[in-house]
Amino acid sequence: MKQLTRITLNPEVMGGKPCIRGLRVTVGTIVGLMASGHSPKNEREAPG
Repeated sequence: MKQLTRITLNPEVMGGKPCIRGLRVTVGTIVGLMASGHSPKNEREAPG
């Protein structure tokens, strides 16, 4: 399987959950948003 460098695991960040590299956004958050109908384009443009 190919290693994904955009997803990181660090026990000191977000309780060790998989996160998007350089951000405190968990993969689970992204998957949940996509499952509820949000598109990747909408999420990148969201004010933060």
